[in-house]
Amino acid sequence: MTNHTDPTPGDQTEGGVSRRGLFRWTGAAGLGVSAAALLPGFAQPAAAAAAIGAAVPAAGEDGSRAQLPGFDPVRPPAVPLATRSPYLNTWLTSGNTSGSWPSFWTGHTTAMVGIALVDGTPFLFLGSPNVAGLGPRGMVQQDLTLTATRSQYVFAAAGVELTLTFLSPVEPGDLRRQSMPLSYVTAGVRSTDGAGHRVSLYFDISGEWVHNDTGTEIGWAQNQVRGPGGTAVTSLSCTPATPQPLAENGDMATWGTVVFSAANQSGLTWQIGADTAVRGAVLANGKLGDTSDTNQPRAINDNWPVFAFSFDLGTVGATPASAALSLGHVREPAVSYLGTPLPPLWRSYWSTWQDMVGYFHSDLAAAQDRTAALDGKIRNEATVVGGHQYAALCALALRQAYAGTELVSRNGTPWAFLKEISSDGNVSTVDVTYPALPVFCYLDPQYLGLLLAPLLEYPEHGGWPKTFAEHDLGSHYPNADGHNDGNEEDMPVEESANMLIMTAAYLGRVDAATASSFATTHYTILKQWADYLVANALDPGYQNQTDDFTGFIGHSVNLALKGILAIGAMAQVSTAAGKSADATSYRATATSYIGQWATKAQDPNAAHLKLAYDQPGTWSLKYNGYPDALLGLGLIPESVARQEAAWYLSQSNQYGIPLDIRHSYTKADWEMWTAAWLRDYPVKDYLIGALYDFVDTSPSRVPFTDWYDTISDQQNGFQARPVVGGIFALLSLGRQGATG
Repeated sequence: MTNHTDPTPGDQTEGGVSRRGLFRWTGAAGLGVSAAALLPGFAQPAAAAAAIGAAVPAAGEDGSRAQLPGFDPVRPPAVPLATRSPYLNTWLTSGNTSGSWPSFWTGHTTAMVGIALVDGTPFLFLGSPNVAGLGPRGMVQQDLTLTATRSQYVFAAAGVELTLTFLSPVEPGDLRRQSMPLSYVTAGVRSTDGAGHRVSLYFDISGEWVHNDTGTEIGWAQNQVRGPGGTAVTSLSCTPATPQPLAENGDMATWGTVVFSAANQSGLTWQIGADTAVRGAVLANGKLGDTSDTNQPRAINDNWPVFAFSFDLGTVGATPASAALSLGHVREPAVSYLGTPLPPLWRSYWSTWQDMVGYFHSDLAAAQDRTAALDGKIRNEATVVGGHQYAALCALALRQAYAGTELVSRNGTPWAFLKEISSDGNVSTVDVTYPALPVFCYLDPQYLGLLLAPLLEYPEHGGWPKTFAEHDLGSHYPNADGHNDGNEEDMPVEESANMLIMTAAYLGRVDAATASSFATTHYTILKQWADYLVANALDPGYQNQTDDFTGFIGHSVNLALKGILAIGAMAQVSTAAGKSADATSYRATATSYIGQWATKAQDPNAAHLKLAYDQPGTWSLKYNGYPDALLGLGLIPESVARQEAAWYLSQSNQYGIPLDIRHSYTKADWEMWTAAWLRDYPVKDYLIGALYDFVDTSPSRVPFTDWYDTISDQQNGFQARPVVGGIFALLSLGRQGATG
């Protein structure tokens, strides 16, 4: 398990004052000369700084006190910037964009710089560059608005307002668009003081996007790309000089191409070269040279090559002037399955990445409309079922959930794979797919089916040797090598139950013909797992389970509950497959078992269930009650739900309810599963509010962690994992399956 909590560059301190703190209280434009000296690249003689300050009024100043940046609807612990796949996964782990570098989810810097030139004066709005001539000026960050698909900043300086939007589309039901490992960056500038202002915008990224090891040599190219409807794009691409396909270094791909593109428009210039030379050129000339450094390949850290665009927007008035860019990471092959390389699914639609990029830019306006509609749907529906704080949690979770997955083609058939980000790095871990289940039930049942497909194909035809379900498809992404020797992290009841519950959830959310075909095709293996549970779920032996950081456990009450509900789920699978006798048998078994479970699990001395049958005086969150609601099984007695809801409230801490009696930490996904199961009780609102408070206040500035401490308000481990799809548990109940 990895736990990345290193401070970002923006958190470094001098004299007890943090760089981020200076921005927080003043904005970059309000920094005095001595404070500005704390920022990389801002140090310069005091006289020069004073001269610049005298020549141009401070950004946004009207004589009033500077205001703190606003965050709507939540202050995210990390802001998703470009998040479309396990390898296009960049965040900002700071409250302020100026003075901080974006980073890969691991904390590895993926540098990106943004500079606005307003009437000839440069203002930094993104990154922490060290370049002569930039001066001690930064745009004032006024707001950050977070939606399910975008992170939108608003800045002000010298009479203009800049709106900078990072849009990573999520495209439910549209495999072609969802398959594109590309993300938009758009900028709009307008005058706010009634005057016209000469404005240009500069953006660059570094070679650090290509590889985790900055000593790696990379090469680059510039391409003119065409797309539908006359779309014209300039693309700057970079790739390892000696790629290593299907391998990783520090969780980043060691093969593939990073693509930074800009829609062509009047005033666009580009340049590839050393960071100081390229940034210096735009500051000196107001534009770039349309040239590419010939000294390649060379190491990422050898004069730090950057890939840059400058947009001369001319004189800007009240009508916004705009610029559009995109970022992507394209790889061929995408993954391997049992030794066979599989191409990315986007190759089924476009012959080259250039064609895909051209299409992506041509689709910008439509993508903005689609994603705005999706943002509104999630915000409105989440508010109805859980309130504004719940809607904020869903907004933060969506991109992260999808970015842990990607689409590939296997013999022309779409499959989806998932990476167990930041814990084991396994391929399509069953008990990581399982907690992410709610988001796909709510938005995208088709995608759930594509995630299940390889997990079923492998035990059916790939050589998995055991009676119960596999834990994963491979020890480390992107290679689904299987475990035909049986050597893996076995979780027998856990994974068998997970597969049955996920399958039943899928069947209940597709049309009858699709459900019948799927259930019939996979019935043999599903029945094998169900029969294993009939023999082993009521009182599980000493074995591992999804919360493996707590250790093996025997007679687990929560694991038994999952297994019993999975037997009930198998009744639904049998019905879909036309096996009515089996359906009756499995339903009867589940009904019998749940009654025995409730009796065996009850603590003799208090009104709650135990952690394990043989451990009186213990308790745990029974988050596995959620599938009872998701599938409409109706197996858990209401009296059990009522007493558990009351008990959990009595055990609450400031930032949540512990996972069990042994520790003060909890899991965000399981808290929302519990809230969904107990949605008719006050504990639902408490769990939502406590998780929101953690996200909004935690000093652990990492991509949304699912494992945190309910007392200290800090990350306990894990980050950027797709399991945050579990935040959508309450929303998923709006599409409830039929009872068995």
